[in-house]
Amino acid sequence: MSPASGAPFRDRAAHPLAGVTVLQIIPDLQPSSAARATIDMAAALSRIGATALVACQGGRMVSELQAKGGVFTPFPAKTKNPFAMVLNARRLAQLIKSERVDVVHARSRAPAWVAYGATRLTKTPFVTNFQGAYAGGGALAARYNSIMARGDAIIVDSAFAAAFVAKFYPATKEKIHIIRGGVDCRLFAPKAVAPARVQALRRAWGSAPDERVVFLAAGARASSGHKVLIEAVRLLTAQDAGLGGLKFILGSDEHGGLAFAKEIDAAIARVGLHDVMRRGGLGADRPAALLAASVVVALSMRSESFAGLALEAQALGTPVIVADAGAARETILAPPDVDPSSRTGWAVPAGEAEALANALMDVLSLGAAAGDRFSLRARAHVEANFSIEQIWAQTLEVYLAARGGGQ
Repeated sequence: MSPASGAPFRDRAAHPLAGVTVLQIIPDLQPSSAARATIDMAAALSRIGATALVACQGGRMVSELQAKGGVFTPFPAKTKNPFAMVLNARRLAQLIKSERVDVVHARSRAPAWVAYGATRLTKTPFVTNFQGAYAGGGALAARYNSIMARGDAIIVDSAFAAAFVAKFYPATKEKIHIIRGGVDCRLFAPKAVAPARVQALRRAWGSAPDERVVFLAAGARASSGHKVLIEAVRLLTAQDAGLGGLKFILGSDEHGGLAFAKEIDAAIARVGLHDVMRRGGLGADRPAALLAASVVVALSMRSESFAGLALEAQALGTPVIVADAGAARETILAPPDVDPSSRTGWAVPAGEAEALANALMDVLSLGAAAGDRFSLRARAHVEANFSIEQIWAQTLEVYLAARGGGQ
């Protein structure tokens, strides 16, 4: 175990990164998963006695960053204008020199191009995050995404992403570090969610107090699973599988637009499921939404946000069904990898409605005692392997490795 692994937050002076300055660069600090990870990491750095700079365009979360020990450094990191980015690379190099920055961590592609130029000028260790979602696209997208494979240390969000990076960028193999999403198990805990919060979500979904909710976590993409879930429920209805007392909420977001919403509504109407299905969303209170659901279905294969949601659901003890591929599959324990008695979730082949229907029946057939055992097992799995504190410690190890002080 490296020095950063054991107890990273107990003794500020004892940590090998105490006194080091780390600069994270992202487009802005508007609410997003990247902004949340940046602020959380700044807090971890502050707790070990390191200086945590964040260079970005600002945003609503700046005050939270500062309250948790981070230092906001205004910087036009959001621009994608090639000429401005060249100038910004020199500007960032000056900032690195003046602040005596020891490590630069880029969490987004446009700022990463700027940071790459600056760190090559200053000979500063450069860390990147290569997400599984970058593993695709045409030649132009591949060129743009390639910057995230140029780090002196490369953080990937899954073994799926690690395999992609190693295949297409063979020289990076020894630089890759797998750090999957983490969960704040204090926030995502059944006891931490007041019943009133759950009731508010159920009212927003139009769910009666005695109805069980199957929630499809999905974005505005065909791969997100709307059609698959609709077909799975149609199959269950045709089999007279006893769907009474169930409400199916098909997750949607603002990025889909009116046309996408109409497409979902039309698909529901075509199979006559409008009485048990409707569109909805997680809303701002994710812990309450995931606890309000009896089952969470997350069928996207690549998006790291779905992998994180699968972890959050397990932390709350809510059964989750994921696609049997990509990052989300790596977050659960399921056969054939483990005995059925050790499972913490269900994995189904992407796009196969019949397999999803069977998994739904398995979950919904759990008795009270089996359901309680499952919930405790799922939460223990997350606490043991995916707590946010572990992700912080692993990221600190990456910083140490980038500086040549660890593996």
